[in-house]
Amino acid sequence: MQHRVDELPADTLLFLLGSRYCETDVLSDEAWRLFSGTAPGWARVQAICDFVHDHVTFGYEHSRPTRTAAQTYAEKRGVCRDYAHLAIAFCRAMNIPARYCTGYISDIGQPPPYAPMDFAAWMEVYLGGRWHVFDPRNNTPRIGRILIAQGRDAADVPLTHTFGPNTLTGFQIWTDEVVA
Repeated sequence: MQHRVDELPADTLLFLLGSRYCETDVLSDEAWRLFSGTAPGWARVQAICDFVHDHVTFGYEHSRPTRTAAQTYAEKRGVCRDYAHLAIAFCRAMNIPARYCTGYISDIGQPPPYAPMDFAAWMEVYLGGRWHVFDPRNNTPRIGRILIAQGRDAADVPLTHTFGPNTLTGFQIWTDEVVA
């Protein structure tokens, strides 16, 4: 269920506002044009994810640290953070609290050949009294997500945050499914 704004808990209201990468003011009219005909709640969020998934072409070569949701919408390309920012901006414009999540997505539960494991961005939306995971980039349920941080957008919780010149010399991540 999608809550009316006046029924939302106070701590969710921040996730209705525009932010550095999620310009709800710029995308509001377009969000209402595209999604006002969908049923409020889960169906509307899924329609937003389906649209973003189909509208944006994924490619690491399209990565740009300054791309906003409106730019992603216009350019129709990006990486997972761009998918998340655009879906978040559309959700917020439709009065659905949405927050940006960054973390690691594993290949657990994926059939061979295994999808690449990678650092990733997705979103959580507030419906029915709790936060739910949606991933407009992959647009399919995935298990084995390792949440690192949540915020308004990548300005709050970037994948990496450095001060001054730096060189990444390497990193390793292991994920294993725990058998019940």
